[in-house]
Amino acid sequence: MNSPIVSAAVPVPDVAPEHARPSGPGPAPLSLTRSGPVLHVRLDPATRDDVLGAAAVDALIAVLDDLHDQPDIRVLVLSSLGEDFCLGADRGEFQDALAADPTGISVRRIADKALRLCQALENTHAVTVARLHGRVIGAGLALAAYCDLRAGADSCRFRMPEVGLGLAPAWGGAMGRLVAEAGASRIRELMLTCDEFDADAAHRLGLLHKVAPLDGLDDAVAAWTRPLARRSPQALVLTKRMLAGYAKAARTADTALLDAHLFAAQLTQPRAT
Repeated sequence: MNSPIVSAAVPVPDVAPEHARPSGPGPAPLSLTRSGPVLHVRLDPATRDDVLGAAAVDALIAVLDDLHDQPDIRVLVLSSLGEDFCLGADRGEFQDALAADPTGISVRRIADKALRLCQALENTHAVTVARLHGRVIGAGLALAAYCDLRAGADSCRFRMPEVGLGLAPAWGGAMGRLVAEAGASRIRELMLTCDEFDADAAHRLGLLHKVAPLDGLDDAVAAWTRPLARRSPQALVLTKRMLAGYAKAARTADTALLDAHLFAAQLTQPRAT
């Protein structure tokens, strides 16, 4: 895994303290390093659960917002320092928010941030690369799907567990993105059955562009980042935005803005007995 040490010669983008750390005591949810025009952003889970909590979502949004003022960053590599890339959204935070506010408004605000994050990944000028290892579950798969390029270790395991948890997949507009990337037929099967699938299956679906042994994953990512760092920034931005435009044109009925409302409504409705 890439070293978290920051070179003193290359400044890391400033992240406001309120975004870089959780509201309470605890380690920062992200580790940032930069090598020339390549920014490495690593999820740094505070617990062994490797879930994507609100602090990490806030910190990622802050990093992506900061990129607007840093056009010299051409590539962003997203990975994790945990045992897994991501085991999904932090359901404990949703439960706590619902207990504090049974109307579901607080839950909806948390879910709205997920959409903001995924849209920021899709719209940033930098080419985004997901470096995946271990398990990539639920919101973790959504986060990866919004990256432009995705490389995974051959030991990766993927799953969309929401239906099995009694929820519709409504995090960050993931359903539309996954359907656009991999096709409606296979995504329908995987969402309805909640079946686990491996790296080879993800590659066949187009959810992974590259599969490599874990000890060769950094080299596989570098094979993208090195030439991308030499490309014309204008050509990269224009090509990325043209591709995004064509992809969005295919999503003629994008209901991503409803996801937070659907999620909150599901959590606040009485459970059948």
